Amino acid sequence: MAVSHVGEQPESFATLEDAPRERGSMTQTYTKRTRIEAPALEVFAWHARPGAFERLTPPWAPVEVVDRTGGIEDGARVVLRLPIGPLRLRWLVEHGGFQAGRQFRDVQRTGPFAHWEHTHRFHPAGAAACDLEDHVEYRLPLGPLGHLLAGTLSQRRLARLFDYRHRITAHDIAAHRRSGVVPMRVLVSGASGLIGSALVPFLTTGGHGVTRLKRAHPVRGGNGVGWDPATGVIDTAGLEGHDAVVHLAGEHVATRWTAVKQARIRESRVKGTRLLCEALGRLARPPEVLVCASAVGYYGDRGDEILGEDSGPGTGFLAGVCQAWEAATEPAVKRGIRVVHLRLGVVLSPAGGALRLMLPPFRAGLGGRLGSGQQYMSWIAVDDAVGAIHYALTTAALSGPVNAVAPYPVTNRQAINTLGHVLHRPTPVPLAACTARVVFGEMADRMLLSSARVEPRRLLATGYRFRYPTLEGALRHLLGR
Repeated sequence: MAVSHVGEQPESFATLEDAPRERGSMTQTYTKRTRIEAPALEVFAWHARPGAFERLTPPWAPVEVVDRTGGIEDGARVVLRLPIGPLRLRWLVEHGGFQAGRQFRDVQRTGPFAHWEHTHRFHPAGAAACDLEDHVEYRLPLGPLGHLLAGTLSQRRLARLFDYRHRITAHDIAAHRRSGVVPMRVLVSGASGLIGSALVPFLTTGGHGVTRLKRAHPVRGGNGVGWDPATGVIDTAGLEGHDAVVHLAGEHVATRWTAVKQARIRESRVKGTRLLCEALGRLARPPEVLVCASAVGYYGDRGDEILGEDSGPGTGFLAGVCQAWEAATEPAVKRGIRVVHLRLGVVLSPAGGALRLMLPPFRAGLGGRLGSGQQYMSWIAVDDAVGAIHYALTTAALSGPVNAVAPYPVTNRQAINTLGHVLHRPTPVPLAACTARVVFGEMADRMLLSSARVEPRRLLATGYRFRYPTLEGALRHLLGR
């Protein structure tokens, strides 16, 4: 199943049915049916694996899994916490109607609806494809009043939800099929962060096993390996047996920098990476590949200069941190591990990071350019950040620096205008550079006002297919607009 380099969805992604219907005056139904270029058994297995629910949850409407009993077989239950305005509602769903390879059903036992029954069906369409169908029957609370107030809105929200879910399913399955890699055992640090929380379910639904590198020693129960970079402690024995490692852990940088904060940013990346790589180098059977996060901050403030992986480093605090961060992997390189330095741009997701901070003022109509607005922002949608990591894990031709950015960087002014357009909001309130410096200190100059026009040359040259190469397409996917 091919995905275009410049398109926003797989070539074979086809919606066969997207049909809201009503039964009587209270019960409403919604059905979406999409052709997936993979056998029904394979698509069913993707849904049955750990992480499917998390992978299918839109980032604009996070739902927390409070408790889970079993998988998708009859009688298995999931307890969810649903944010509805300031409220956090509990939703208990029980699975039923299980037919291996063909269907399963979610039925609400307690929750926000008067009735909810969601049937997942997988219809074979020849040997190499299937039709994925989601059929929902539901009744809103408050009877006729609820139907009057929210009947049309509920249909629109279901359309947004299932557009997202089917798109994710098609893209993820296509990526795993293209890689052709047998299931791996992958160690992930920073698994609870913005990228890690999307990467782990992507890997597990694809059939890979994931072990989390956790900041505790020893890890008590659960699937994890303990470490403590501050004290230099790591469970070396627990590292044995992994085929690949993804290292994402590090102190958050998007806050005001003090001397203490800068020290923590540097130490968390350099000291933690060196500790991990020295331990990997001592293993009897080290992993084949280490994908280590870095950042386009490596290039410093470079104006409108077009930058590739062969461009030299910049100057300043972040550039220095990135250089030391990448150098700290040397023990793994010397051990013969294929090391990829993934120089990430601004990762976009409403679940965290820069986009999450920008949304409240923009939705209030108070967004605007930062400083001159001419500085370049090299960005990447969170799903392409995950895709680039997976691609680096499975592509033997990649090692050394790899720019993980979308192929079309934008200026701050272009980014602001695009977000305003997607949200249907004006962007009249600029933030002066001097104000940014007062609020954020040195971080404003090194991150918010600096310019890096970075190209993903090595990803494109080796055949990576971006899901969201344009900013507008990425924002519409991430915000369900």
